[in-house]
Amino acid sequence: MNSAALIPLVQTTLRNPRAAAGLIAALQLSREVIWTALALVAALNALVISAMFAIAPPAIALPSYFQSPLVLFALLGGLMVLYVHALSWVGRAMGGQGTIEPLLAAVVWLQALRLCAQLGILLLTVALPPLALLASFVVTFWGLWILLNFVAELLQLPGLFHAAAVLAGAALGVLLGLGLLLSLIGLTAQGV
Repeated sequence: MNSAALIPLVQTTLRNPRAAAGLIAALQLSREVIWTALALVAALNALVISAMFAIAPPAIALPSYFQSPLVLFALLGGLMVLYVHALSWVGRAMGGQGTIEPLLAAVVWLQALRLCAQLGILLLTVALPPLALLASFVVTFWGLWILLNFVAELLQLPGLFHAAAVLAGAALGVLLGLGLLLSLIGLTAQGV
């Protein structure tokens, strides 16, 4: 895929997310391509988030290991994989169909777009902080709308309300799973 094909896909994603999800599924990317793209997007996102922490520290105190790009990379990559599997399981429980690979490719694509948006927000944070906050809200809600449409299309759900239920169920599953995992490895005792 070259840049001449990426720009129309970006435009389609922003304007007609269901059609973009269909285009991504039609690419039938191999697992190696999807996993390599996931690692690249997670690494780049970790670097951008680290830069954002350096420029504008978060309002709440985070554990010190969140300052490490390697930890952020592992966390972002792991959460993407975990969330895609949770979406697939909850979607199937609600009568949806579809396979993991197109869903994972779509989530990686959305994270790549989010990375571009975060870079823009990072530049706005330096130049015009109030505008950066507004842009951050717009990106968050527009991204959620796109994700709802992607999930509805790729899991063949009847509508956006079903997709919203799948997103909520998957988020709850991920939170419960992470809570169990963190308690098993003892991080809750450290105040995480």
